[in-house]
Amino acid sequence: MTDALARILIADDEADLRALLQRYLGDQGYAVRTVDSAQPLDKLLARERFDVLVLDVMMPGEDGLAVCRRLRAQGETIPILMLTARGDPVDRIIGLEMGADDYLPKPFNPRELLARIQALVRRQRMLGAHTGPMPEQGSVRFGIFTLHLGERRLEREGEGGSEAVPMTGGEFALLQALALNPNRPLGRDRLIELAHGREHEATDRSIDVQVMRLRKLIEDDSSQPRHIRTVWGVGYVLVP
Repeated sequence: MTDALARILIADDEADLRALLQRYLGDQGYAVRTVDSAQPLDKLLARERFDVLVLDVMMPGEDGLAVCRRLRAQGETIPILMLTARGDPVDRIIGLEMGADDYLPKPFNPRELLARIQALVRRQRMLGAHTGPMPEQGSVRFGIFTLHLGERRLEREGEGGSEAVPMTGGEFALLQALALNPNRPLGRDRLIELAHGREHEATDRSIDVQVMRLRKLIEDDSSQPRHIRTVWGVGYVLVP
């Protein structure tokens, strides 16, 4: 069963792969658009809404890592799945550091890509489809930040008032998992389960990278975190 009317944007310079994925995902009920570089990608994102961006690392001109970093810096929160060279964990780690939500090494089975897209679409819709409060209501305050759980919103207080902090779905899911368990150290496996679900194939390293991204958002000094602390031998804990 597919996610109704989900729209997928694929950015890859391999014409054969674009055609293959457009046919395959289209047969699965998705609306698919494809581009071969950053410039047409930006034009499509500016005028159309997509549920997932599948982004190849090795594109001519502005590569996928640079595109991912730029989109996140601009406040773009679309889930991003990076396609990386096989056997190159560096690209995968850097992609997560730049703001990607998931990665898949080439070559891959289209069914695995489909499964990962389905997971990203469902997570995004679970987080954003509620018109009323989510089951986890209320808010958690730490320092100058307030995490509004039901509204999926993080606010920062400043001299001119409060402002929203742009976050990806993956970043919010992880911060929510920590916020719902304040002062309670959580292992990486437990954080993966709480933030992404039991079937998600996240790794300890991906959780570490997402924690690093969260620290850059909320800590004055990410190398000396005050709120998201490491508990050696266990995992991480949020200290409100």
